Amino acid sequence: MLFLSPWLIGFTLFYLAPMIVSFMFSLYDFMLSAPDEARFVGLENWRRMLAEDPNTWEALFVTFKFALISLPIGMVSAFLLAVLLNSKHLLGRNVLRTLFYAPTMVPLIAAILIWSRVLNPQTGWLNQMIALTGIDAVGMDGLRWLDDPNLIYIAYTFIGLWGIGNAILINLASLQGVPTEMYEAASIDGAGWLRQLLSITVPMVTPVIFYNLVLSVVGLLQYFIVPYVLNDGNGYPEGTTNFYMIYFYKQAFPFQNMGYGATLAWFMFIIGLGITIFLFWSGRYWVYFAGERK
Repeated sequence: MLFLSPWLIGFTLFYLAPMIVSFMFSLYDFMLSAPDEARFVGLENWRRMLAEDPNTWEALFVTFKFALISLPIGMVSAFLLAVLLNSKHLLGRNVLRTLFYAPTMVPLIAAILIWSRVLNPQTGWLNQMIALTGIDAVGMDGLRWLDDPNLIYIAYTFIGLWGIGNAILINLASLQGVPTEMYEAASIDGAGWLRQLLSITVPMVTPVIFYNLVLSVVGLLQYFIVPYVLNDGNGYPEGTTNFYMIYFYKQAFPFQNMGYGATLAWFMFIIGLGITIFLFWSGRYWVYFAGERK
């Protein structure tokens, strides 16, 4: 306990205590501009959030819609790139591994600003490259990645893909831990590359896939920085970027309604906890650990 005490003290002071206080805030009508006028309202904030505030459900819908687009693309891309970088037939593997990981070293705010120029409809190099194929992508009538409600989630996914170096590295480490004799035995039995990938590689690395999945889900539920930096959290275009954490931030800080903001925060915590519990439950059927039988 003595050696654990630094962590226990830090957890209590900086995690557990603030969580308890924030839950207490959710039971009060508490404005930051007038803390002395806080009054106990019980579950009124919860009733308002669940029954009277359509913005809560709209923000949840936006968050989950983006997650359903971004999550599969990010997970599959990180895994396939790791498979590619693990191939013994790939020339310059060490250089490519460094290049794929390097973007994660760029501060997130700087990366977002860089991508805002890359996706510029008139001067961005992405539209310039697409225009080389004959598609009219440049100009006001071209592809407006950050202005078109039909393209905005794809643009945000591009920004997210630029920073999947950590996921690639974790997947790569797990791929290197798969016993090579399993591939040799499969080759003798006539299994091709795709069959080996589906029957050996994927099952053997499912613990790492599960780990990345949980982290990705939690990260997407807290998606905030990109829309806030690009649009100042105003929901542009047409409310498609009014994510749940943007709405929570507005209520808690610009509007200074800390009681209602704490309620929104706890609601997202409950949702995230529920999804995580479901993932752990479902993992019993598709996550394979060494020595287990399914």
